[in-house]
Amino acid sequence: MTLAATTELAAATNENLASISNTLIYSAMAVYTLAFFAYIAEWLLGSRSKVGRTAAALTPEAKAKAKGGPAVTVKKNGGTAVLERPQVVVRSAAGARDVPDGPGAHGGDEQGDMYGRIAISLTVLAFLVELGGVIARAASVERAPWGNMYEFNITFSTVAVGVYLTLLVLKKNVRWLGLFLITSVLLDLGLAVTVLYTASDQLVPALHSYWLYIHVSTAILCGAVFYVGAVTTVLYLFKDSYENKLATGGKPGKFANSVLDRLPASASLDKFAYRVNAAAFPLWTFTIIAGAIWAGDAWGRYWGWDPKETWAFITWVGYACYLHARATAGWKGRKAAYLALIAFGCWLFNYYGVNIFVSGKHSYAGV
Repeated sequence: MTLAATTELAAATNENLASISNTLIYSAMAVYTLAFFAYIAEWLLGSRSKVGRTAAALTPEAKAKAKGGPAVTVKKNGGTAVLERPQVVVRSAAGARDVPDGPGAHGGDEQGDMYGRIAISLTVLAFLVELGGVIARAASVERAPWGNMYEFNITFSTVAVGVYLTLLVLKKNVRWLGLFLITSVLLDLGLAVTVLYTASDQLVPALHSYWLYIHVSTAILCGAVFYVGAVTTVLYLFKDSYENKLATGGKPGKFANSVLDRLPASASLDKFAYRVNAAAFPLWTFTIIAGAIWAGDAWGRYWGWDPKETWAFITWVGYACYLHARATAGWKGRKAAYLALIAFGCWLFNYYGVNIFVSGKHSYAGV
C-alpha cells in the first residue's frame, strides 16, 4: 500500500471515529434527558409523601419529639406529674444548628424512590455513552480530547457526572444533587454541540506536550469538583434562609416547604461544600504550577500574566479567601458561601470569558 493510500485510509478512519463520537454524544444527551425526567418524577412523587409526614407530625409521639423528646413522668407527693421537655431551638446563634437532614428528593415515598433509582441507572448509562464519545473523539484526533472548548466541554461534563457517581458509590448522601447536575450537564452539552463544536483537527506544535495530559486533565477535574461545590453552596444559601424563616416563626411558601425540607440541613450542605472545595484546592494549585512549567517549555517563560494565567491566579486567590474565611470567626456561613460562589464565577470566566472574549497566548486552542 502506498503512502498516499495509507494516509487516505487513516483520514477516513479518523473521520469515521469523529462521526461515532458525535453520535455517542447525541445519544448521551438523549439518555440524560430521560434521566432528567426521572429525577423530576422523583421530586414530584416524593412531594406527595408530605401528606403522610404531616399526618405523622400530628401524632402525640411526633409532637413530643418535635419538642425535644418524649414527655417525662415523675412522682410527686404520692401522685404523678407530667413534665414536657423544652422545645429544641432550631437556630440559637449564627452558625448554630439543631436541624436533621431531610429525607431526600424522594421524600420517603416508595414510588418516588423507585424513580430516583431509575434516574441513577439512566445517569450511569448516559455517563458510559458519553465517556465512549469522549474516547472516540480522542481516537479520531490521536491525542488527548481537550484541545479546544468543544472537547473541554464534553470531557468536563463527563468528569462532573463521574464525580457525582463516585460520591454515590462511596455512600455519600448526594442523590438530591442529581436533578441540578443533569440539568446543567444538558445545558453544557447543548452549548457544546450547537455553539462550540469544532471539527477534529490536530494541535499547534506548542500544545504537543505531555503537559497537555497533566495540566488540562487536572484543570477539568478541579472544575468538576468546584462545580459540585458551587451547586451545593447555592442550595445551602436557600436552605439557610428557609431554616431562618422557620426559626423566627415565619411561614415559607409551598414550593419551599415541598423542596427545601427534603434537602440536607444547611449545616450538612455547608460542610459538604467546604470539603469538596478544600479537596480540589490543592489540585488547582498544582494545575497552576503545571501550567507555569509547561509555559516555560513552550514559550520560554514561566509566567507572563497572560489573561488565562491571570484569571487562574484570581480563581486561586478566591478559593484561598474562602478557605480562610471558613476558619475565621464572623466569616463562617453565608459570608464564606458568597466568597465560594465568587471564586467559582472567576473559574467560569477563566474558561468561557477569557477563551471567547479575550485574546492571549491561550487563544490558539480555538473555540
